[in-house]
Amino acid sequence: MFGTGTTALQSEYSLWWREPEQVILPTLEELGIGFVPFSPLGKGFLTGAINQDTKFAENDVRNVLPRFEDEARQANLALIALLGEIADAKGVTRAQIAIAWLLARKPWIAPIPGTTKLHRLEENIGADNVELAAENLQRVEAAVSEAQIKGERYTAQQQKSINR
Repeated sequence: MFGTGTTALQSEYSLWWREPEQVILPTLEELGIGFVPFSPLGKGFLTGAINQDTKFAENDVRNVLPRFEDEARQANLALIALLGEIADAKGVTRAQIAIAWLLARKPWIAPIPGTTKLHRLEENIGADNVELAAENLQRVEAAVSEAQIKGERYTAQQQKSINR
């Protein structure tokens, strides 16, 4: 039963990284454990603020992540365009669609997008007011399927340290 305990699992989960759907989410649901996805905006990519010309600070981890390499970034922009169509039709932001999608998955999922800017925090909180009807959710699913995310989530070395 959800809401009676204080147990939750934190892991990455977003439209850009959906591996938790395979085993983790069904197990959490069965056990009544909440889920706290970090990086629900794909390290900023799902906001639409990153494009082919974006330059990251020298110490930004995205400089070494395969999904942010030029070829992968260019290919993954197709997803942002499709999310943009859905967001524009609803009069909300791409970030709000990405967070609202997570909130619509299960009532025991509580995403934690990171930000250092108050206006982004307010925008992220506003995702709670974005209602995604079944047709919206189907469009989001179709957008993700059509876009076929390119590039690995982490470098091989980083992935080894995660899977220990």
